Amino acid sequence: MDSTGLIALGAGIAALGVVGGAIGIGMIGSKAVEAVARQPEAKGDITSTMIISIAFAEVTSLYALIASILLIFVK
Repeated sequence: MDSTGLIALGAGIAALGVVGGAIGIGMIGSKAVEAVARQPEAKGDITSTMIISIAFAEVTSLYALIASILLIFVK
């Protein structure tokens, strides 16, 4: 029995996790812009918190991408 199709389907589903990270990064950016517009004097603190939050969101996307690549190439 050939399970190549199921592996490809699983890899595609795992790759959908990247979409969540992209949405999260967009929301982080929009909220940071709103926060700076409200309190311009806190720009440095907001920016550093935003960068850390973006790093966490990006790591989850990378985990999903690595999982999908492993499903394709490791048999």
